[in-house]
Amino acid sequence: MQPIKKYNCLIIDDEPPAREVLRRYISQVPMLSLIGECGNAVQAISMLKQHHIDLLFLDIQMPQVTGLDLIGTLVNPPKIVLTTAFEQYAVRAFELDVTDYLVKPIRFDRFLKAVMKALPEQDASYDDQTPFNAQDSTDHAFLYFRADRKMVKVMLNDILYIESLKDYVKINTTKGPVITKYAITSLEAMLPASFIRVHRSYLIALDKIDSYTQDEINIGIDVIPIGKLYRMQVLNILAQGNG
Repeated sequence: MQPIKKYNCLIIDDEPPAREVLRRYISQVPMLSLIGECGNAVQAISMLKQHHIDLLFLDIQMPQVTGLDLIGTLVNPPKIVLTTAFEQYAVRAFELDVTDYLVKPIRFDRFLKAVMKALPEQDASYDDQTPFNAQDSTDHAFLYFRADRKMVKVMLNDILYIESLKDYVKINTTKGPVITKYAITSLEAMLPASFIRVHRSYLIALDKIDSYTQDEINIGIDVIPIGKLYRMQVLNILAQGNG
């Protein structure tokens, strides 16, 4: 097997949770190597001078210098994927010739699509031993979580549902529960569209549902409530599955 060519990445975002999501995503793609992360554009300028960067994950709204302003200062910019909570900058962003424009919360399958666009064609088609790939983003997908003083590998296909326990989450899988310190909102952003939020404390795997009513979902012997704020969206998604 030929060695995997690595592409150096840099994250620039003033929000630590957003950087954490991108950091985890990058760790799942063998072709990507995270060189560092910056909380503002001023720090980034120094990093870009010190290191060769192939791919930049760049937030737009940051203090002092915005992401768009930073792009304007770069003489030979790397490939740039913008990551933002705001859609209104898309037109201006593409005028600056960015590779892609991701709106938060960013799901992994959408992140991976942006990476594939940024890499040279011969490397974007690589999928040998890749934990996630563009054609099949969940069948062999996994994440590592710190639990019981070790990093535990969790296959996405094994996840039944996820329950928030204040500062922790309980990931209920076909092989048993995994409890780890993590925010359910951050985890929601990392998972593909086959997982949906049904309650402020619950995420479920759509393909693991055995039955449901307008108030609750049954997965095996477990009953998961559907929150009032989520009910309309959840029932619409489940109804589409019956179509």
